[in-house]
Amino acid sequence: MLFPETLLQRLRSAGIVAGFSVDRVEHAVPIVHALHRGGIRVIELLLRTPASMQGLQAICQDLPQSNDPVDSGRSDMLVGVGTILTPQTIRDVQQAGVHFGVSPGMNPNVIRAAADVGLPFAPGIATPSDLEAAIELDCRLVKFFPAEAAGGIAYLKSMSAAYKHLGIEYFPLGGINADNMNSYLKEPNVAAVGGSWIVKQELVHQENWTAITDRAAAVVAQVKQGKHE
Repeated sequence: MLFPETLLQRLRSAGIVAGFSVDRVEHAVPIVHALHRGGIRVIELLLRTPASMQGLQAICQDLPQSNDPVDSGRSDMLVGVGTILTPQTIRDVQQAGVHFGVSPGMNPNVIRAAADVGLPFAPGIATPSDLEAAIELDCRLVKFFPAEAAGGIAYLKSMSAAYKHLGIEYFPLGGINADNMNSYLKEPNVAAVGGSWIVKQELVHQENWTAITDRAAAVVAQVKQGKHE
């Protein structure tokens, strides 16, 4: 399914998507609260642990509705989910109430399942062949993964050049950090980058939510500075 322009604009505005997984369900909501306090407005919960789906459900249930006049709180948080590998998972996360989904690879069956339930979805691509398969299925936002291992920003610029006229946008993830993220964000066809380094598992295990908030705030400030350079 094509990403609605309003959703894409929120991704572009955020610039950074905080990616994380959870080992314990009870940590899911505090992580999101800590990230939100630090200015993060888009998350990607990775379905890589047994606790992930329940954690995702807890996050979606915790978020207030945007039209709630009493608690507008975190209603500006976009909840994405990653590591979607099967059509059934598409249906499960859509029922949980997520805003969008992404996958590490280009599975046509998963893309079709997302279209069937109306879930905005970005498949993972690493080659021109991957990208053309995604384009054939009407995807216009794709996850460039694993970004650094595949060749980094130089490779992305070279690969994407042949498809520039199609208006494809990219969401790079994998090996991106505070030192190289702005080199990606300077590219006009990069909507946002994935920040998997923000939520350190050591801090989660310590339940040091303040430290996670501080790390999030530092990244958000760096993204804003990069946009004005």
